[in-house]
Amino acid sequence: MTTGTDHQVSGEALEQFERDGYVIFRDVLDQDLINEVNGHVEWLQERHPDVRPEQLGHVFLRDDPFWVRLISDPRLLRIAELFVGPDLALFASHYISKPPYSGQPVLWHQDAAFWPLDPMQVVTLWLAVDRSTPENGCVRVIPGSHRNQVLQMRDNTAVESVLGKEIAVEVDEDRAVDMVLAPGDVEVHHPNIVHGSNANTSPHRRCGLTIRYIPTSTRITDPETPYPSAFHLQGAPGVNNYQPRPRYAEGRHYPFADSADWA
Repeated sequence: MTTGTDHQVSGEALEQFERDGYVIFRDVLDQDLINEVNGHVEWLQERHPDVRPEQLGHVFLRDDPFWVRLISDPRLLRIAELFVGPDLALFASHYISKPPYSGQPVLWHQDAAFWPLDPMQVVTLWLAVDRSTPENGCVRVIPGSHRNQVLQMRDNTAVESVLGKEIAVEVDEDRAVDMVLAPGDVEVHHPNIVHGSNANTSPHRRCGLTIRYIPTSTRITDPETPYPSAFHLQGAPGVNNYQPRPRYAEGRHYPFADSADWA
């Protein structure tokens, strides 16, 4: 385990990431910002009452100054550049907010099976908004599985789940490691690692924000260009077209502490 500001341990983090396919950074974001994130999730749910809170993805966020401010926070970018370099863009981001007692599971999968990226150079930062535990459906990973090939997916309609799909092989769940996180912690994982999460049957919400960062040399091959959540964040712009930075408009967007900087 490592902290978000301790540069001495960056080598250890990379070593663990290479060995296990994941690593955790503690206390990356401060509580004031996490409080704003909580308000943002509630604001989004009020605006989209017909959308399950596990599905608050970039389609609802592309013109959202607070979201772009959050994913471009220097503390997050500093972690991302450890894994994919200094020239950074956002590929996608998604709140997965599992409500108490009814939050859906995410079945075992590999992210690389879904993404239109060439090459598959990308890293996921999973930001904990709530305390994340086995009881409320925390992320679970299979350590070392990132060294295997990307496997086929299959539909699974027998279980109501976030993806509606699962990896088409049996997974040895005895090897799974629970990602127990406090608000403001960040778990980082490889696109090939096998991971998932159980349903939330507890009385406590489990919310996290997935943030997928790419080096600007990775091409987004989806025919829609610019991709809805493609934002240039730092360094050379590279090979993609990007969305313009959204401008804050009072009454239209979620209000936040430094919104004046985004007007």
